[in-house]
Amino acid sequence: MISDLFAIDRDTPVIIQGVTGRMGRRHAALMRAYGTRIVGGTSARAGGIEDMPVFGDCRAAVAATGAQASVVMVPPEDVLAAAVEAIAAGIRVVVTIAEGVPVHDALKLKAIAAAAGAVWIGPSTPGMALPGVVKLGFLPDIALRPGDWALLTKSGTLSYEVGYRLAARGLGQSIWIGVGGDVVKGVRFADLVEPLAQHASSRGILLVGEVGGTEEEEFADALIRHRFQKPVLTLLAGRESKQGVAMGHAGALTFGETGTLRSKRERLEAAGAEVFFSLDALVARAAALSPSSNHDQSKEHAHG
Repeated sequence: MISDLFAIDRDTPVIIQGVTGRMGRRHAALMRAYGTRIVGGTSARAGGIEDMPVFGDCRAAVAATGAQASVVMVPPEDVLAAAVEAIAAGIRVVVTIAEGVPVHDALKLKAIAAAAGAVWIGPSTPGMALPGVVKLGFLPDIALRPGDWALLTKSGTLSYEVGYRLAARGLGQSIWIGVGGDVVKGVRFADLVEPLAQHASSRGILLVGEVGGTEEEEFADALIRHRFQKPVLTLLAGRESKQGVAMGHAGALTFGETGTLRSKRERLEAAGAEVFFSLDALVARAAALSPSSNHDQSKEHAHG
């Protein structure tokens, strides 16, 4: 259930699947240093690493540690098997980092997670965080600052820049969720509207979107459906993109008039969201709505 995502805290036991690999080992240490309660990992290789137990499979890891969440750091062709193993072992929240997960694998995983009532974030995501509390993935610490804006993103690098600029203004994030840029994924923007309406720690939503796909339009429909009352500020990236040129994200596809910046802007504004085309304008508006920030009105920018 999506509520499991919002229940994660510093006490939540987390495992790393693929923990003996280079990325798994490195980011397990970084997550633990941030405060995440990493209780172990899984790997086909035997033995432990440092002070962390390594198990042969998720069932053994959950039995020994009580793990409730998993960060999957395995190659894209192994993501489906790893995530299914985690869900079968009772893991409630699964974050899959890898880019390039086959679409058919993503379709299968989405169905399996839904049937089990588990939350899947990914693929192609830097992860999620409750700044100052816990992070699952590799969101950069320098961009994480406790605050009251829920930051929802497709793009990792764009979201890092938004997080960093928020922090420079004395602002921060109540929760940060990178949903990833693929067409088929677990959690989508629209899934997060209802829980964020009830999330007392969130002043509003900062959404970092982009040209292509239909996710921003679905999000706009969800705002209307749930009568969302908090401020919603959205950045739409890709204004300078050229027609016929391949974009970096697998989900950045347009279909006629659907998925274009124009269609996204119209749907979002009709739902009551404010739309921006520059980082400066987005962050300046967030600062203006945050009385405790360090914002300087003389530096505010008009909508891009």
